[in-house]
Amino acid sequence: MRNIGPFPLPILPRNSILKLLKLYIKSCIKLCEICFNIRSEKVHLMLSCIRIILLVVVFFGWLATGYGEIVNAKEGVPTVQVPILLYHRFGPAALDSMTVTTGAFESHLTYLKSRGYTVVPLRELVEYLLKGGPPPIHRSVVITVDDGHRSVYSTLFPIVKRYRIPVTLFLYPSAISNASYALTWDELREMKDTGLFDFQSHTYWHPDFRKEKKRLKSDEYEEFVEMQLKKSKEKLEKELGVKVIMLAWPFGIYDEELIKKAAEAGYVAAFTMERHRASPTDNIMALPRYLMANNKAEIYLERILARSSAPG
Repeated sequence: MRNIGPFPLPILPRNSILKLLKLYIKSCIKLCEICFNIRSEKVHLMLSCIRIILLVVVFFGWLATGYGEIVNAKEGVPTVQVPILLYHRFGPAALDSMTVTTGAFESHLTYLKSRGYTVVPLRELVEYLLKGGPPPIHRSVVITVDDGHRSVYSTLFPIVKRYRIPVTLFLYPSAISNASYALTWDELREMKDTGLFDFQSHTYWHPDFRKEKKRLKSDEYEEFVEMQLKKSKEKLEKELGVKVIMLAWPFGIYDEELIKKAAEAGYVAAFTMERHRASPTDNIMALPRYLMANNKAEIYLERILARSSAPG
């Protein structure tokens, strides 16, 4: 049984619900035919028939969707659709479109908590999508951060420790401990020790694969892709002692050739910047994420959650 609104309802496969809907519609149509054969002064009976049809259609449509939960006809269990949020940089002021202010990010966490949402680890969602095992809990949301900007340590890290939420960082190792804007390996190890952070690949130096494909010869491009995927994975695993199995596509760029290379390199899931909720119907190597920018960030989050697995 599951609760939809105030009523406990049995979990039924979608095809069974649709069959019941068709049966009820046929019955209502038959009733309407009877109404139409009655004299005109009985027109109110005809209107009653129409109301019945509309109520039945609305009810079963509501039941079939389950407020955004799709029912798996084979397993007879609800398929969860989870929004994955993507951040980049943080700070007291929005110096660019990719920086979310400290106040805005904290307001996101407060909003999620007040609406009954739980931030779950990305690995938990990926395991569900890969294996079809137990789904994440009701009203789940995932938080990811790309690039490894230094503000992740200075600004995000204290907030994450205070709220005790899991966060996945997608890093390109060439910048770590090298670029002035990036995190250091020691900072990442300190973050790892909290048990709240997971570290995954964003390729080795965040290339634009479309440009590189035009610039390089076919065999050179193939070698370049393999280097970006393998070297990143190897470096992160060596420095941080983690198992790297997930990849965020730089600029959200991917194609079938890149997906094949990623799978060969040992990645089991990859992520884009396509704006919709993640579910088992998505390509596991091109899972969607919502890019969070500072412009109207709170309104945007509300809209995302309004389209998620259940209403407020």
